[in-house]
Amino acid sequence: MTALTLSTAAAPGLRADAIVIGVAKGAQGPVVAPGAEAVDKAYDGKLAGVLETLGASGAEGELTKLPAPAGFKAPLVVAVGLGEEPGDENAEDGENGYDAEALRKAAGVAARALTGARKAAFALPVDGPGALGAISEGILLGAYSFDAYKGSAQDTGNAKGKNGKGPLAEAALLGGKPRDAAHKGALARAVAVSEELNRARDLINMPPNDLDPAAFAQIAQTAAKEHGLKVQVLDEKALTKGGYGGILGVGGGSASAPRLVKLSYRHPKAEKHLAFVGKGITYDSGGISLKPAGHNETMKCDMSGAAAVFAAVVAAARLGLEVNVTGWLALAENMPSGSAVRPGDVLRMYSGKTVEVLNTDAEGRLVLADALWAASQENPDAIVDVATLTGAMMLALGSRTFGVMANDDAFRSAVYEAAEEVGEPAWPMPLPEHLRKGMESPVADIANMGERWGGGLVAGLFLREFVGEGITWAHLDIAGPAFNEGGAFGYTPKGGTGSAVRTLVRLAELTAAGDLG
Repeated sequence: MTALTLSTAAAPGLRADAIVIGVAKGAQGPVVAPGAEAVDKAYDGKLAGVLETLGASGAEGELTKLPAPAGFKAPLVVAVGLGEEPGDENAEDGENGYDAEALRKAAGVAARALTGARKAAFALPVDGPGALGAISEGILLGAYSFDAYKGSAQDTGNAKGKNGKGPLAEAALLGGKPRDAAHKGALARAVAVSEELNRARDLINMPPNDLDPAAFAQIAQTAAKEHGLKVQVLDEKALTKGGYGGILGVGGGSASAPRLVKLSYRHPKAEKHLAFVGKGITYDSGGISLKPAGHNETMKCDMSGAAAVFAAVVAAARLGLEVNVTGWLALAENMPSGSAVRPGDVLRMYSGKTVEVLNTDAEGRLVLADALWAASQENPDAIVDVATLTGAMMLALGSRTFGVMANDDAFRSAVYEAAEEVGEPAWPMPLPEHLRKGMESPVADIANMGERWGGGLVAGLFLREFVGEGITWAHLDIAGPAFNEGGAFGYTPKGGTGSAVRTLVRLAELTAAGDLG
């Protein structure tokens, strides 16, 4: 992973492969952003004009390379777009008004473009620890690559990126103050959150022949030991004894038995307790209700919710947050076989309720139902579940935005605002009561399918049935942003994205500070 350092050095004298600066889109053309004053001065104050001549506009995601001025020890200047130049109304005392997400994306674009470089100096606008943290996250997330399975057997694990080059090795953050507690704290937070988010990406990108439920559980056990977490793993025997009919039903068709993993982080001064629940279908064929051709190739990502929960709990521990956090990973592989659950089967869930299975490809809600009820037994202050649950949510919100549902309007708003704060696009969604009627079953307490229209909302209503009475709960459907099938953008790579990790961590931070209910 890219090493980050805080530096007060001047850009001209810094030995590096490149100097990264920001350029904004101004009313009259590109504008050199704060932080790059020394570079602009070396161009006799005409850097904006030079960039415009080269075709730069300052648009978000735009990247322009040009030779460094005479006297610089770095040979290259990399100008990255920050989007619209902020107006005076966006700036506060001592701040330049640049949005944290704009900085995060710009840093990610630059880090990705500098694959193979040994060192780069980032001279982006730093007006405080918030901006510093955003830039740090952008670098670490943008430099990510997953290459464990590339190359020969002898070369596997060499962390090489495209063209056989590794990610950017080191980034010096100019404007960062090495002796300032707030700056050091922002950097440490960015490193902890980004490393765990990248761990989630690794898990999502792992092929399902290497990441089955047992392997995922083992990885969680190893991390728990490393970071002082308590861990409990329920195997198929324990699940059978406990009556976890949902998880057992979904996993019954696979040769790889299911698991329910409980990860617990406890702080001695904590006054609040959060429970995070993640859908962990390590491969989803659809089961007997087999997915059509063209829909199977990326179904290793159906455990993205569990990966996000796992990463968030470990990040909370690394940050030492004064809040108790429990993560529940509902792990199973959904496969068709003679022992697989069939459409028409009735499962008795851990809560005691019975569910008629009308579609075995609506399996995520079944494993989550058992885990939600298990989490409810500890009576936490709030439960948040995360799942790649429905294609309907992608139809509603697209591939970059996740839906937020809840049994409490204020909590739904708080989760949405936390997601927006950390740069994860989200949108609040309703739970219309009239859709509940569509899940009525003539043979069971509830069916796992309802009306066709509003399928993402139907799934949310189903999950609500398995949340303990009086417990505040939110559901994040990350089906769209969890796995990027297109090209990389900003700090988001192709493949697993780690969606919702930062939202969960922020919720834990807000709870620890007493700012979340």
